[in-house]
Amino acid sequence: MAERNRTAKTPTSTLAYVRDARYERWRLQIFGVTWLVYAGFYFSRNAFSAAKVGILDDPSSSLTQAMLGNLDALYLAAYAAGQFFWGALADRFGPRAVVTGGLLMSACAALFMGLAPALILFAPLMVVQGLAQSTGWASLCKNMASFFAVRERGRVLGLWSTNYAFGGLVAAPFTGWWAYSVFDHWSAAFYAGAAVVLAALLVFLVFQRNRPEDVGLPPIEEYRGSAAAQAAPATPDSGPDAEPAGPAERAPGAPATAVPRPRPAADDGPAPPRPPGVREALATAVRNRMVLMLGLSYFLLKPARYAILLWGPVIVAQRTPEASNLEAVVIPVAFGAAGLAAPIVIGYVSDRWLGARRVPSTVLSLGCLVVALVLFEPLTASGSVPVMVAVLALIGLSVYAADTMISCTAAVDFGTSERAGSSAGFINGCGSIGAILGGLLPGYLGSDVLFYGFAAAALISGLVLLPWWNRMPEAD
Repeated sequence: MAERNRTAKTPTSTLAYVRDARYERWRLQIFGVTWLVYAGFYFSRNAFSAAKVGILDDPSSSLTQAMLGNLDALYLAAYAAGQFFWGALADRFGPRAVVTGGLLMSACAALFMGLAPALILFAPLMVVQGLAQSTGWASLCKNMASFFAVRERGRVLGLWSTNYAFGGLVAAPFTGWWAYSVFDHWSAAFYAGAAVVLAALLVFLVFQRNRPEDVGLPPIEEYRGSAAAQAAPATPDSGPDAEPAGPAERAPGAPATAVPRPRPAADDGPAPPRPPGVREALATAVRNRMVLMLGLSYFLLKPARYAILLWGPVIVAQRTPEASNLEAVVIPVAFGAAGLAAPIVIGYVSDRWLGARRVPSTVLSLGCLVVALVLFEPLTASGSVPVMVAVLALIGLSVYAADTMISCTAAVDFGTSERAGSSAGFINGCGSIGAILGGLLPGYLGSDVLFYGFAAAALISGLVLLPWWNRMPEAD
């Protein structure tokens, strides 16, 4: 597997390349489309979170808090199983086919949850929703890895990873607003979520492509002149006769370098490598020790994030009894708002100050998370709304920083762009198994036991990665 220990030379070293306007436009377009689509997934995912407070207040509903926790666990189990499967399929068939199917399934499941005549039907629909949601992350990470090289992924994927913080930030208040302020019924949260996902599907079908070669551009490794590409023999596309295909811009201070000609979608060159099968892709991910450690660490981290993501409104309502249902839905926005900044900050720190090493930034974030989780219970005992907002923001900042580094940047770095879908799927699958606890336990345990337990898990998560402090991936 393509990995090794090295600390002297890092992927952040600047290699000269000539900017191609068309290539850069496609990179920007793929960034925007995939960011929007993954944020859109959260509107059907978090509709249930917004609907919970209405369901618990609905005298015609027989669902208890424990039952809602069981439904979350059911959803998360399906989500975890799907992660192992869809990531490998994205490596084989491409992100476009996998994500399109997932968006369609998600919209249908949300729509039927709003129409369901009996709440017992929520169980199979939550399974469908979980499988649909799991098509998104690994597939879209792979899509991004095909357009961005290793040495720029810390900052680029840090910014890109704000999609799920943004989705978690706005989805529950948006669907909750439709449910409680517009239609005055919790079922409207599901209709609003389904509508947003269908809009995201339309954008995805029009503007997304799987890889640069699909639009006649060279692979990202060749375009950005990675070490691997530079070491390879010259090809007709990158040789001295290569000509720029359009307006090109030279990076400041960079020496003149030929821009590889765009390739036709089907050329006469060597046949591309055979896409890996699902079993082969998963086996490759499992044999990678670094991917295994990231998966274990993510398993321990994710319960805390999902407990607040799925139960934030209920936790706030219990800790601040004076808050209304709508206020209880809106206050956890602080958690997601801090999570928006976290990936950007941690990506910049990792690339610029830590030499593109992903483990140190993750371990430091986990240390901050442990402190924040331990302080939750004593600080929120007063029922003060401002204190609740501040503590949730601190937890959000630290948990999203570690989360995005493990599940996105490190996952595709150590998996390489060829196996990015499988590696990201495996790591996220491990995390999603842990997330089941985050969805299930709040239905049975008080917040004191919950948050001290999450703190202990976050501490172990950091200790698991500590021996790998200086581990670096190979360039793609």
